[in-house]
Amino acid sequence: MPDHRPRIALLTAPSTSAAVLYGLYDVLMSAGAVFPDMTLGKPGTEALDIRIVSLDGQAFRCLGNVLVEPHHSIADLGPVDAVVICDMYSSIHQPPREDYAAFSCWLTSLHSDGVLLTSVCSGALVLAEAGLLNGREAASHWAYAELFSRVYPLAKLRRDSILCLSAEAQGIVTAGGVTSWQELALYLIARFCGAPAARETAKVHLLAGHEGGQLPFAAINRCRSSSDRIIARCQEWVALNYQEANPVQRMVEIAGLNTRTFARRFRAATGNTPIDYVQQVRIEEAKQMLETTAHPIDDLSNSVGYLDPAAFRRTFRKLAGMTPAEYRRRFANPVPSN
Repeated sequence: MPDHRPRIALLTAPSTSAAVLYGLYDVLMSAGAVFPDMTLGKPGTEALDIRIVSLDGQAFRCLGNVLVEPHHSIADLGPVDAVVICDMYSSIHQPPREDYAAFSCWLTSLHSDGVLLTSVCSGALVLAEAGLLNGREAASHWAYAELFSRVYPLAKLRRDSILCLSAEAQGIVTAGGVTSWQELALYLIARFCGAPAARETAKVHLLAGHEGGQLPFAAINRCRSSSDRIIARCQEWVALNYQEANPVQRMVEIAGLNTRTFARRFRAATGNTPIDYVQQVRIEEAKQMLETTAHPIDDLSNSVGYLDPAAFRRTFRKLAGMTPAEYRRRFANPVPSN
């Protein structure tokens, strides 16, 4: 008898983490089946047909040396309703573009046929390599922001996003860092099985959202520019002198360049404007102080270079996604009291 359940393929590779692949597999497989067993004592019917897919369909070991035995290769998968590109870990400096390109024609063809394409974390790089994120917003892990800006400038990475639905109408949905597979799984269950099934599945697995987005977890990319020694020297200076007044002007002086040339070279080397980079360094230092000290927030703001505490709070909220006080409550180490 034909299986009319929606079919979702989990595209995986040796660079995939087992937690993402098998987390998705377990949660999606449980939709419709486990909640009735837990509440009525009688298992329901699995609502989705979940298939693990790889480039060639052969067994391999993914990150952590965990065995993966795909159900299909991409060539013999057959009709499918949605694809989840699992995370495919790579350096934040340069993606393995040849590896990603191996999936491009297949994904482009599926997209043309109206198949929903989704990704988790670095899986968005695979979509970007195929050109499917050109002119579109996307989510990925915050650490890939600079790489996206440099290698895939036509894609607009939403560094704060956990689940980016802005291109949903065009058949593209992307999820942020690795644990955002949970939001993606619930989205897929709601889309193909209905919202009640998604709520029931969340109850079964105790899945809660990342309501604050990715920004509270993000950190600045402190890698020094290897291509521009002058900019690297300026990065080294600001790492130690971020609290000084007019740090951008001081870096211009250190570089010995005019302001416009310095700004152009700084952005080319770091992916940020000079002032944005300084703000990120200052807020990153403030985060560490909030995590490890009990200093009053106004004093802390002054120590990282903000004479106006209100300006510090505005900048902190913009870059961290929450107020300094909220950040301290969420991430601070216990500070012994006298």
